[in-house]
Order: sequence, then structure tokens, then C-alpha cells
Amino acid sequence: MGRNGRKPGRGQAGSRPSLDVAAILDARRGEELALNDLHLNPQFGRVLRTIGYDRTWVRGYGPYLWDDRGDRYLDLLSGYGVFALGRNNPAVRAQLERFLAAETANLPQLGVTLLAGVLAEQLLARAPSRLDAVVLTNSGTESVEAAIKLARASTGRPRVLYLNHGFHGLTNGALSVNGNEEFRERFGPLLPGCDMVPFGDLDALRTELARGDVAAFLVEPVQGKGVNIPEPHYLPEAQELCRAAGTLLVVDEVQTGLGRTGRFLALEHWGLEPDLVLLSKALSGGYVPVGAVLTTRAVFERVFDSMERAVVHGSTFGTNDLAAAAAIATLAEIDDAGLVERARAAGERLLELTRPLVDRYELVKDVRGLGLMWAIEFQPPSGGAALRAWRLAEDRQPGIFAQLVTGPLFSEHRILTQVAGHRMNVIKALPPLVIEDHDLVAFAEALDAVLARLERGLAGAMARFGLGVARRSLRRPRAAR
Repeated sequence: MGRNGRKPGRGQAGSRPSLDVAAILDARRGEELALNDLHLNPQFGRVLRTIGYDRTWVRGYGPYLWDDRGDRYLDLLSGYGVFALGRNNPAVRAQLERFLAAETANLPQLGVTLLAGVLAEQLLARAPSRLDAVVLTNSGTESVEAAIKLARASTGRPRVLYLNHGFHGLTNGALSVNGNEEFRERFGPLLPGCDMVPFGDLDALRTELARGDVAAFLVEPVQGKGVNIPEPHYLPEAQELCRAAGTLLVVDEVQTGLGRTGRFLALEHWGLEPDLVLLSKALSGGYVPVGAVLTTRAVFERVFDSMERAVVHGSTFGTNDLAAAAAIATLAEIDDAGLVERARAAGERLLELTRPLVDRYELVKDVRGLGLMWAIEFQPPSGGAALRAWRLAEDRQPGIFAQLVTGPLFSEHRILTQVAGHRMNVIKALPPLVIEDHDLVAFAEALDAVLARLERGLAGAMARFGLGVARRSLRRPRAAR
């Protein structure tokens, strides 16, 4: 027997380890897309090749990614908001290394451990005061699933309302409250009792609530698809309608939370006091998947209302120590680095740099944002050959103009952005909260340059883009070795 009563085994003294992850990363570099095509999602590989995003990524740090040619890219996608602290944040990594060295008694299952409780305590300390219970999850979509269950069980009502264009995940329950038909089609029948109401329409919400059978109204404070920001009165009045109807207000902060909009939670912009708040993405620190549902004690106790029902909801890995350690370290880094205030100031600066584009270019309809959640929306030109080219392209593929902007931003200026939704001429940016001013300036200047060229020769640009897409879509993938 070895020290501490353990038998020597693989990886311990006297044996040769069978695995070296660093060696795999080095020896098999360049096989990423081929392996994806063979074993994962070849249609996604086709998408990457078609839009020219097929790079071999070898390193990430802070707001940057590097490819195998040594080129550095400014990452304004941030893993859909996961890397709010930047990639490979050293403060979070250091705490994870200390955690691994501690060899905790992780996931006893018939028992509890410390870090999950500390994480819950720290989240509630930052949340609206009426929230005083937590269910830990593994992801945003799992948080949504949990919220649906908690709302139905605690109210005894069957229905859940959601908004058009709202996005809450892709598992079956979350898909049932997804306001984007392109994700829902072919997967029905979905959960019964889930009904959509129009974004911003209080009369429609009032009508549905009046039926008296709505358990929850689920809303993103800023919609991720399109970066749609509600009118100032909408969310507070929706909250009052829910209170009067006995319906739970569920605020999905999976993308907007943890400083993204210049407040720790976006709901603070409207002074909301919801019944449930959903978190994930940035809570991971970019390292370990984690999510959370923050709720009132009243909701919690109506669901877990006896010893027999102590385990009516949960998940195997929901309270795991590694995820809790990553989340606790993330919260500390947000505080220590002042990232909430930094996001607020950087968001104002980004709007200052980019809002003039609305007046400068006919093709720009709107620039909007809240903190470091930003979007630019495009519109057709007024007439002539440019308008004819726009209509021809949009008839074939709605939202294609936005790709004419994201493509050059990526290939020429090495800036990674995304189209904000299916068939939308909207580009979205979710910069890491650690982004520096010079990178914001570089983004604004690159965007200005791309738009200037497009406005000078839209018809030709669309023709060249179409030929390039066709050529790249025919490119054959390399076989994995």
C-alpha cells in the first residue's frame, strides 16, 4: 500500500502514464474539421467552410484567439458569452488548481459538500433580496427546464408564457418556450401549455394572464436573438401584471447576467424583483459548465415540501465541487477586477464609437446596446442597382447582407462576430468584459471600413460574395489521419 493507504496505479510513481493531452494537441493539430466531419457534425463543418470561418484554433487568452498560422483575432463572440472574463483567465485557473490539489469529497450524493452552499450564498448576496434559495444546474437550458418544473409545481398551474424571438435553450422543455421557429420545427409535439406572446405587447400578456392558469412568464431582459431591448415601461409593468395574476416572473439572465449589461444582473436596470432568476454561461469562468436557478423560499418550499419529495428535482452533477469552485472564483474575479463597472463604461464607449454609423451610412438602420451586449441592424438601400442587388440576394437568402459584413471583419480585420439570428440583418457582439479601449476603437474602425466599401459598390460585393460562398461550399474536407 502507498501513502494514505492508496495502491499505486497508472500515473503514480513507478508507472508510465498512457496519456499526454499536450502531446495530442501538438501531434494532431489540423485534424479538427476532419474529425468533426467524421464523428460529430459535418453540416456544421460545411457552414464554417462556406462562410470562411474554417480556422485551426491553437490558443486563446483574454479577448483573443490565435490560429495555427500565428494570426491573432479579436473575439467579440466570447463563446456566446461564456468567456466574459476572457479566455483562460489566470485568477480563476489558479483557484481551480488549488481546488484540484485539495482532493475534496466531491458528490457524495447521500450527503452535501461545502462549495455548493458557498456558491449559493454568494449568488443570493448579489441578487434581489426576495430570492433566498438556489437550485444548481449544469447549463442554461437545464436551468430553464428546472424553472418550468418549479413554476408548475409551486403554482399548480399548467401554462408557461414566452416571447417571440426569445431563446432559452434546445432541450425539449426549453425548446417548448423557444420563440424561434427555425429551432422548433420537426421536433414536435413539444410540451403542452407553452404559449408565445409578442415582445413588448402588454395587452397580449394581460389577456393570457387573465385566464388564471399561467404558472410563469419567462423573459430575457435583453433578447439575445437580435439584441432587442424592451421599452423602459415594459418589464416593470409585466411584473405588476404577473403579481396581480398570481403568475411567477422568471427572468432568464443566462446571457445577460454577471455584469454583461453593466449591472451584475440586467434586471437591475428596471428595478425588477422576479420570482426566479436563471444563470449560466459566464458563471463558468470559461472553464467548467455550471448553472443556477435563484428563487424565493416560498416557491422552493412548495416544491420540496416533505422528506419524501426532497429529491423531486436535481441532477447528478448539479452540485459538483469543481463547477462550484469555478463559479466562486468567477464571482471573486468580477469583483476584484471591477468588471461590472468596466462593462458599463466600455459599453457606453462602444456606442459612442459606432452610433455615428447610423448617420454615415444609408445601409445602417440602428446601432443599439446595453453594456457590452451590442448590435448593428441593416436596411436596404434606397434605390438603383444597389437596391436591385439587395432584393435579389435577400429573396434567395434572407439576412445575407449581414454576412457581407461579418465575412470581411473576420478574413481581413481578424475580428470574430456573429449574425444575431436566423434571417436577420443584424450583427451582434458580446465582447469579453476585459476588453481594452484600443480594441473597441479597432472594431469600430474596421466596421466603418467594411461599410464604406459596401456602400460604394454593393452590387459587385454581393456578386463576389455569392461566388466565394459557392466556391467554399464545394471545398472538400480533409480526411482525418
